[in-house]
Amino acid sequence: MSTHAQRERLLLADLLESAGPNAPTLCDGWRTRDLAAHVVVRERRSDAAAGLVFKPLAARLERVQAEFAAKPYEELVQLIRTGPPRLSPYALKQIDEAANTVEFYVHAEDVRRAQEDWAPREVDPVFADALWSRLERVARMLGRRSPVGLVLRRPDGRTAVAQRGAPVVTVTGDPGELTLFVFGRQAAARVELEGDKDAVAKLEGARLGI
Repeated sequence: MSTHAQRERLLLADLLESAGPNAPTLCDGWRTRDLAAHVVVRERRSDAAAGLVFKPLAARLERVQAEFAAKPYEELVQLIRTGPPRLSPYALKQIDEAANTVEFYVHAEDVRRAQEDWAPREVDPVFADALWSRLERVARMLGRRSPVGLVLRRPDGRTAVAQRGAPVVTVTGDPGELTLFVFGRQAAARVELEGDKDAVAKLEGARLGI
């Protein structure tokens, strides 16, 4: 049975393939080739991917990612599409679902929304709930650098506190849009912000996310 992560993986691969290697993305300074290399290294080179979390290893990560970015683009896309090697932790369905559902959703939108002709994607209710469930668990971590109090609210009224404090800005939107917002894609997320004007401006320019 297909999982959310597997579906998002295939969608990301399709978007990367259609965009080509030199298309813009929402990731600052990255073209599609760089984004594809990042995804492949994260799944296939855990020794280098540790640099995503441990800053002393960031230089090694950058070097290895550049090596992968130099590979044929079609090869990178195919590695994403086929998934991690059999012995990778990501090859386990439970880990893939937990670690990659949001990762691939965000990166797919990084490709889609950087194009001039992008259109909103309709997210089905089951997937929307899956994104919200994950968002509730990590909201505090993703919003920890918010300079103001930050509350995330679904259209149905359910909320998650991403940062305590005052003044408070409430961001309302569908779970997918809220996910993009707290992952640092504020300008691309289709949400409504309520709060003091200065607080809203600070939040829009804040460095949110991991």
